[in-house]
Parts: sequence; structure tokens; C-alpha cells
Amino acid sequence: MTDPLHRLLEAEARAQAVIDHAHQARQRMVDDALAAVRSAEARFESSRAELRVPFLKDAQGRAEQAVAELSRKVGERQRSLRELASRHESEAVDAALALLLDPAK
Repeated sequence: MTDPLHRLLEAEARAQAVIDHAHQARQRMVDDALAAVRSAEARFESSRAELRVPFLKDAQGRAEQAVAELSRKVGERQRSLRELASRHESEAVDAALALLLDPAK
């Protein structure tokens, strides 16, 4: 009776050893996976600035183009207003002279 009991206890001990080994292997795999993820995150963080450079250059180019376009439109508007002011000034001077020269009008 002790022999089957002894074999059963040995089998249980071997099974527990297999379970413990599996738990340790699982923990190593989890630790390795976490280390790989942390490493990948660190690489991503270090290269994130490099990834942004082309987008920032593109945005800078578009901003410079928009500023140039707005500057051109402001210049055109300013010339138009100067011409209009000059024309109205001439008309006002002509009207004032006409009024001064011929008050009956």
C-alpha cells in the first residue's frame, strides 16, 4: 500500500515541478514581451521628432506660400485704394475750384 502511495506522491511532486517550470517559463515570456514593448516604445519616442520633420517642413512651406499670397493681395488692394484716393482727390480739387471760380453753379 505504501508503494502506490509513494509513487502517487512522487508523481504529484513531478507534476508540481512541471507546473512550477511552466509558470517560470510563462513569467520569462511575459517579462521578455514587456521588455520588447518598452524597447519599441523607446525607439518610437526617439524617432518621433524625425518623423515630424517632413510634416513641419511641408506646413512651413504652405504657411510661407499663404503669407506671400496675402502680401500680394494686400499690395494690390493698397495700390487700388491709392488710385481711388488720387482720383477722388482730383475730383474734389476740381469741384472745389469750380465752386470757387463759379459760386453760382
